[in-house]
Amino acid sequence: MPAELVSELRSRTGRRGLSSYITEAVRHQLAMDGLAEIVASHEEEHGALTKQEIEAARGELFGDVTAEDVERGAA
Repeated sequence: MPAELVSELRSRTGRRGLSSYITEAVRHQLAMDGLAEIVASHEEEHGALTKQEIEAARGELFGDVTAEDVERGAA
């Protein structure tokens, strides 16, 4: 990992929090990879997701937020 990233992480988490932060980041990325695989499999079998399907999934994942909220990271 680049030294500047480690330095920034340590400034945010302290030395003892670094491992936990990285663990949670990896868990999050693995979950996102899993979702991407599910979507790809669904689209391969059924075609592209519709806007309605995407909005329904967004509602399940994030509750009452808009697509713009999710894009801004507000969810």
